[in-house]
Amino acid sequence: MYVPWPLPGENWFDDASDQPEPDHEDLRIEALVAQRLSSDWTTRSQQIVVAVQNRVVILLGLVSDTNARQVAGELTWDVPGVFDVCNTLRLVGQRRGRR
Repeated sequence: MYVPWPLPGENWFDDASDQPEPDHEDLRIEALVAQRLSSDWTTRSQQIVVAVQNRVVILLGLVSDTNARQVAGELTWDVPGVFDVCNTLRLVGQRRGRR
């Protein structure tokens, strides 16, 4: 007997019609922030992920120094329509905390 195994993030029991459509303004802001970060020489080679929800931009990933972290936040604030910025970028090699 063959039983299919779902992949992570794949839920066969959820109805896709229940999922809210992403806001077009959030998608526009996400694209503009990503474009700004990829065009600036300070943030171009950094590992930055951009997520936007309700016009709040969340910056995730790793950067090489504090200057790159600061510049990423400033470039994000300059994008029209951004309501808030949550800069969670971490420095490469930085520990999360003691256990």
